[in-house]
Amino acid sequence: MSLVLIPPEVSEPAEALWSACVQRLALELPAQQFNTWIRPLAAQVSQTADSVTLLLPSRFKLDCIRTQYAARIAAALQAVAGRPVALELVLASRPSARATLGKPAPARATPADAAADALGHDAEAWTMEPASSPVAASAATAKRVEPLHRLNSGLTFATLVEGTANRMARAAAMHVAHHPGQLYNPLFIYGGVGLGKTHLMHAIGNQLLAGRSAAKVLYVHAEQFVTDVVKSYQRKTFDEFKARYHSLDLLLIDDVQFFANKERTQEEFFNAFEALLAKKSHIVMTSDTYPKGLADIHERLVSRFDAGLTVAIEPPELEMRVAILISKAEAEAAALPEDVAFFVAKNVRSNVRELEGALRKILAYSRFNHKEISIALAREALRDLLSIQNRQISVENIQKTVADFYKIKVADMYSRKRPANIARPRQIAMFLAKELTQKSLPEIGELFGGRDHTTVLHAVRKIAAERQTLSELNQQLHVLEQTLKG
Repeated sequence: MSLVLIPPEVSEPAEALWSACVQRLALELPAQQFNTWIRPLAAQVSQTADSVTLLLPSRFKLDCIRTQYAARIAAALQAVAGRPVALELVLASRPSARATLGKPAPARATPADAAADALGHDAEAWTMEPASSPVAASAATAKRVEPLHRLNSGLTFATLVEGTANRMARAAAMHVAHHPGQLYNPLFIYGGVGLGKTHLMHAIGNQLLAGRSAAKVLYVHAEQFVTDVVKSYQRKTFDEFKARYHSLDLLLIDDVQFFANKERTQEEFFNAFEALLAKKSHIVMTSDTYPKGLADIHERLVSRFDAGLTVAIEPPELEMRVAILISKAEAEAAALPEDVAFFVAKNVRSNVRELEGALRKILAYSRFNHKEISIALAREALRDLLSIQNRQISVENIQKTVADFYKIKVADMYSRKRPANIARPRQIAMFLAKELTQKSLPEIGELFGGRDHTTVLHAVRKIAAERQTLSELNQQLHVLEQTLKG
């Protein structure tokens, strides 16, 4: 089956299906949506016109087309063709795409194979199965084409921004990827939401497969493991379950805190854990807390989690947040000015996931409004986020939150008492007031019992320096910041 790459403007007879579909969508959609999302699409149409593959230049655009327009495109194709038409979205690596977009793809068995071959093996496919009617097409179910190891090929060590917050975890992960089954087994990575734990897991698996393509690697979320145990119990297929999990060379299991209170799951994971260690396979786990902080997990499991190496990933510092934003923007083929990156990084402090969300809002706002990215545009795109922060975070709110956290009285924040159990939380509250509000040092000092601005400056510098070296303090500050931001 041969495929021909066509832009949406072309209307030759052999490719009339996609052209007619585009014309139909132009009538159905608002002009701005159509011009932004549909008109630029490049498509591969099979010679028999029974399948169409859309080639997306970035994950951002693939996600938007998939969630907002895929069902509508599928319905339009079926309405125009008068029969089911398979629709597929392919995320292509940009260098390969630039090199081949002008050439016809070679004959392949399926449009997905041809697209992946023409655009490089980094392509990620998303398929919508053809439905039996136009109505059914709009509600068709989406199915990701996923390899058996379940790894995301885009999450590698090369795409991970390194900084103080993740340096130790990254070094340990690199060692595991190059020398599995030796030191740091198991490797237990913990930290808050959206800090890059899952990225590191995928990077380990991808690095190992790059050197040992025959290695048996599996990434699985703890909830999926629970589901697999339940299905095996219902179907009485535990032999197949054990054959799958006990034969791996590398098991990457995310969010093990979800095993809490699941007795049978914990038993099966213990058995898999023991079997894998016995054959010198490697196990990497992540959690939102350190092993001994896990609740409702058997002690024998916790002791094994803690038997290898346990490392934390901390919230990223300002410079790392800026580097992450610029790197993510480049991955979306967008230029993010450094001053905009600093503006966003100063206002979004909690985790990488929120940074990515803020960046997507800015990019989408820029594209929809056809405006250059600037601080003014970023402020407008993030106005809801910024207004929530400005409304919720005040020095008084910080004082109350910190006092509650450290179990002291709010009055101690502006009293002249100086015992360590009061002075330390007061310094932390001053630091947060400087970080999370627009108040000047003298204004903050005044709100802390009329203290001099030099006292506030000393507290800010002291806590900032200790945050870099004391992981427990950094974790506490992270919790406080998350609480204050709601």
